[in-house]
Amino acid sequence: MENTPNVWYSEIATTLPYRRGAFHMNSLKQSNQENQLPEEIRTVFAELKVLKHLRQAGIKRNLGFACSYLFQIVFCLLFRHRNWFSMQESERNNAGFPCKDAIYRFLNCSNFAWQRFLTAFSSHVIEKVIPLTAQKQTRVLIVDDSAYKRNRSKKVELLARCKDHTDNCYYKGFRMLTLGWSDGHTFIPTDFAMLSSQTSCLNGINETIDKRSHGYKRRLEALQKAPEVIPDMIDRTLKSGVNASYVLMDSWFTHAPLIRAVRKRGLDVIGMVKDNNHRYRWMGNI
Repeated sequence: MENTPNVWYSEIATTLPYRRGAFHMNSLKQSNQENQLPEEIRTVFAELKVLKHLRQAGIKRNLGFACSYLFQIVFCLLFRHRNWFSMQESERNNAGFPCKDAIYRFLNCSNFAWQRFLTAFSSHVIEKVIPLTAQKQTRVLIVDDSAYKRNRSKKVELLARCKDHTDNCYYKGFRMLTLGWSDGHTFIPTDFAMLSSQTSCLNGINETIDKRSHGYKRRLEALQKAPEVIPDMIDRTLKSGVNASYVLMDSWFTHAPLIRAVRKRGLDVIGMVKDNNHRYRWMGNI
């Protein structure tokens, strides 16, 4: 019984060097993962607190590579003028480089609130931009949509048949609805929504997705019409601390219900009136 403590101590002592070494290697690996950006971009990431906004949006890892590391890899593809395939080919001999499945799981995770990340990050960037312009500068929110074409896709969730009014033709894909902030010199997107269609939707929602997740809420949002989605986008932007006096939109969105919804939020509307048979009153005159 007197030798038991000594035996216990000797067993711990023999395992400590291995555990220390493993901890040191994991620390080095984590440090290398956090420094994947070039020095210039790393400084911008630190100034704008990009990784902090990722964590606040719930974009954290449970297992495997850190989400900040995967985000940096995807982000750098744009500046290196490369796609994911060429990037993976160049890193084939790097045993610590993630495979394509890790990237796809990261981008497709339904628990990540990408919408919240963009709104919080854009609000922080706008705080940095406002002191650079005059205080009397008019600030507006701009709403517009663009075609997000996926003509070669077949099994994408909520894939729809949409019409491109610019080219006057139909395509398979989505409508990319974007809400942005501008002071006349800078445009910063603050919110977005991928819109499908209830009437011309080609594929449905994946039934295995957790209905409590952010991804499921975004799928339900995609089935709504643009005038129904825009007021919620404005609410999220204003709640994040972004200030504006007007909402600028084109004639596709200047409907009376949407104008009333914007006016209830204390904002004025600037937009073209559709060329139809409707008549409007202004200061008592038609």
